[in-house]
Amino acid sequence: MAEFTFYTNPMSRGQIARWALHEAGADYEQVLLTYGGTMVADDYREINPMGKVPAIVHHRNGSDRVVTEAAAICHYLAEAVAPELLPQDDEKADYFRYLFFASGPVEQAVTARSMGWSPGDDPQKQGMAGFGSYDRAVAALETMLTGRDFVCGDRFTMADVYVGSQVDWGLAFKSLPVRPAFEAYAGRVREREAYKAAKAIDARLIEESAHG
Repeated sequence: MAEFTFYTNPMSRGQIARWALHEAGADYEQVLLTYGGTMVADDYREINPMGKVPAIVHHRNGSDRVVTEAAAICHYLAEAVAPELLPQDDEKADYFRYLFFASGPVEQAVTARSMGWSPGDDPQKQGMAGFGSYDRAVAALETMLTGRDFVCGDRFTMADVYVGSQVDWGLAFKSLPVRPAFEAYAGRVREREAYKAAKAIDARLIEESAHG
């Protein structure tokens, strides 16, 4: 048995977790789930009651440790098998700040906009929303990524898998505007060998699915 079981669908946030698995050099086997089918079956809901992917199960010391949520999976893998991708002491503030900013306000702002919802200009509603507004969240992300190569400066860490995925997808699907800081950062993370290997697997699975 592989050390990790990876539950995913290639057209999902599972792409983030696969990239993280490859960056960590983790030994894993995949279980492919389909929307409206296996993904919502009772056996998978025992893994994740939400019935969504990705999820990993870490088989370690005779127990099965379940991790869901893409950002949590990224950090867990670094903690468990790839400490070189963890932040050093002076990098922790940026590492956790960016990781949670991308998985919180940025994710919420992009999702809300794609669903056609906005808190408008009312400061109270923007505060309740948590992300302020789409424009504020995007401007903050741009500011944070300007003048640095990666989240922790000049060194790639596991936070870049999640933040990089948000920017990469945002540019590809036009949920983020094309700005120099975003394009430069996305260009750097796309050169990672683990990124290329993981994306190639998911691209092949998507192609196979399209052809039945």
